[in-house]
Amino acid sequence: QVQLVESGGGSVQAGDSLRLSCAASGRTFSNFVLGWFRQAPGKEREFVASITGSGGTRYNRDFVKGRFTISRDNAKNTVSLQMNSLQPEDTAVYYCAAAYMFLPNGRNIDYWGQGTQVTVSS
Repeated sequence: QVQLVESGGGSVQAGDSLRLSCAASGRTFSNFVLGWFRQAPGKEREFVASITGSGGTRYNRDFVKGRFTISRDNAKNTVSLQMNSLQPEDTAVYYCAAAYMFLPNGRNIDYWGQGTQVTVSS
């Protein structure tokens, strides 16, 4: 079956870095946009970043501000998110996602991962 499996989450201090990875299986995702959403308790799901099969990227305009970099390996069906200068407000469950096009609310996502927890303490 089609699966997206995240890894790389953890607990870090403010200013530290994490690299999240997502391994997709069950089909080829070369024609899909891959990316990340996040959700903190009591908050709505937020778009974080996305990347097309040809390498075009988008980032959340409000909170990424150059701190995160998304990349993908089409041969391996993987997508990664390098997160630098992490802050407590980045604490959330981060979800890998795949779709033909990402909408900010994530309602059109075709496949979701189960999420990986990122906790940033001050």
